[in-house]
Amino acid sequence: MPVLQPTADGARLLSDYHLATLSTFARDASIHVVAVGFTFEDGVVRIITSDGSQKVRNIERDPRASVGQVSGPQWLSISGHAVIEREPDAVARAVELYARRYRQPRPNPRRVVIRITPERMLGSAGVWV
Repeated sequence: MPVLQPTADGARLLSDYHLATLSTFARDASIHVVAVGFTFEDGVVRIITSDGSQKVRNIERDPRASVGQVSGPQWLSISGHAVIEREPDAVARAVELYARRYRQPRPNPRRVVIRITPERMLGSAGVWV
């Protein structure tokens, strides 16, 4: 499935301060769901987190992941293949994007990036083109 582009309403939904959920698969194949902040830029999802967290361990074991966000009647879901990025440039870019959408995160020397390449994108009417 090609990467969709957000409409004007979708771009607002993706840039306003809204938390989302990240779903990954736990070791026992149950679904692990946690609240996250995320950004969608350059056709990929980025989530900053600490190395060694449960979500990082889950992705390293099974790269399938999905981010979902709801705001009133508008919603979106982005699912795909996730990787963990530890390179300083990748982390710095993700922090910059996060600070733009949410706030400057606290310093974290163990910070990594979960990068999801979309394979399926869903949403309420008028979110994606």
